[in-house]
Amino acid sequence: VSTMCDVMDACMREGAFGIATALIYPPGSYAGTAELIEIAKVVGRYGGVYITHMRSESDLILDGLAEALRIGREANCAVEIYHLKASGESSWKYMPHVIAEIDRARSEGIDVTADMYPYVASGTGLSVLIPNWASEGERLFENLADPAIRAAVRAEMLDPPLESPGMARSANRDGIVPLGFQRPENRQYIGKTLAEIARMRDQEWPDAVIDLLLSEQQRISTVYFMMSEDNVRLQLQQPWMKISTDAGGIDPSGQTNPVHPRAYGTYTRVLGKYVREERVIALEDAIRKMTSAVASRLSLHDRGSLRTGNWADIVVFDPETVADRATFTDPHQLSVGVRDVWVNGSRVLDNGQHTGAMPGQIVDGPGRRFST
Repeated sequence: VSTMCDVMDACMREGAFGIATALIYPPGSYAGTAELIEIAKVVGRYGGVYITHMRSESDLILDGLAEALRIGREANCAVEIYHLKASGESSWKYMPHVIAEIDRARSEGIDVTADMYPYVASGTGLSVLIPNWASEGERLFENLADPAIRAAVRAEMLDPPLESPGMARSANRDGIVPLGFQRPENRQYIGKTLAEIARMRDQEWPDAVIDLLLSEQQRISTVYFMMSEDNVRLQLQQPWMKISTDAGGIDPSGQTNPVHPRAYGTYTRVLGKYVREERVIALEDAIRKMTSAVASRLSLHDRGSLRTGNWADIVVFDPETVADRATFTDPHQLSVGVRDVWVNGSRVLDNGQHTGAMPGQIVDGPGRRFST
């Protein structure tokens, strides 16, 4: 732990914003609470953030939240909950309790906030259906190829323990849609549900998952329809919530594989669907949750708002027409209604057309000032 703390100290001085943990996935799932507290103490000393994909987003989501809050409290460190969600129908009922616990913690002085994307489907690997212990030592594929280990993996897939991810615990195989196939013989399965793929292969679903992972030798990007629309609306209304994509930027030209539409439509979906059409939140609140709330969370005090002296990062859009066009079946579609964009004072979008300017800059976290 001391070595990790030394590394964290150096990273904060070099401009890191904090530490991000993915406790639902290996190898992050192997980390213990005590070591995370010690590392977060270093982050907190520099004014950084402990950013966490909680250890559970399903039936044990309240336990996962309690751990995150404990880390923030004992480390004296701000906490950001990555793309908050209740994954799996059995856990949907917990979201009001999660919100209440976050409100309570904030009232007690714990600096905790969260972010989310506005979809009822998440995106991760098909490999999340495999028990985490099978990835120890970075030997997932070797382990799956071992008949004895495969049998144990298969048994747990059919009867997953309570601490398993919601995707693994859900009985809805029609809500699991693998997309990221690379081998030619597997591309016939792109966009099919796991239930359909298993029928096509004349296999039970655990065997289809294991054999496809062995064939691809990669995690296989997959969409999981596991969240509640009512919870999406409820979460958007929370004052401490921010909007995020949980996706990388994608050039739509030449794309052959489908992706989660959040890569193209997250912000415009909020502005079109949840602001204009459904009036879930006000326009001003939506903008704040996309801009100044994000910048201030990362201690970027000269960005995120239109003020004299700030960097000019500006988006001009039409609130009457802005909308997402990307769907799960046709995701590579640019949004509409955005006219002009400036980044660092340079115009990069002019009346909907890219100018060719690329004025982006590296931004530093709050610890950088300690080494300058």
